[in-house]
Amino acid sequence: MLGAHTVTLSVNGASYTREIEPTLLLVEFLRETLSLTGTHVGCDTSQCGACTVLVDGRATKSCTMLAVQTDGAQVITVEGLAKNGELHPIQRAFAKEHGLQCGFCTPGLMITAVDFLERNASPTDAEIRHAIEGNLCRCTGYHNIVNAIRSASAEMRQTAGARPKVAAEVTR
Repeated sequence: MLGAHTVTLSVNGASYTREIEPTLLLVEFLRETLSLTGTHVGCDTSQCGACTVLVDGRATKSCTMLAVQTDGAQVITVEGLAKNGELHPIQRAFAKEHGLQCGFCTPGLMITAVDFLERNASPTDAEIRHAIEGNLCRCTGYHNIVNAIRSASAEMRQTAGARPKVAAEVTR
């Protein structure tokens, strides 16, 4: 590879070292290099939020971040939310509250909600709506998404530690 850079990062608890082009976007790295297709490519301009992942615990739109910028980082995608076969509270809540229709925006909304709920355990509906402003949904009208995030918030407060852990550390 011309001008390749070596990056090492953790994705969903597994460590990866790869040589990549310096212009490779994080969303392309996840989808094409690691075959993690839960992160969607929507607008390519950081407007829709379909590509949102957690980078070092913060919701980040991966269509405008270079993969080389994640060298040494911990990245969590929607595939990494479940632990030991058990869905994350946000995943259970989206199903229970019918917070999705076509599902295209769902991974980004879930990741955004996880980050938000880590910082605000008892949000109001207005705070939830503000938190998801950067995620576009063409199907639902957001009502059930807000219900899902509120429901997940309640479940997360009830669980010990109120901070569900994601996939265990593995080296690949």
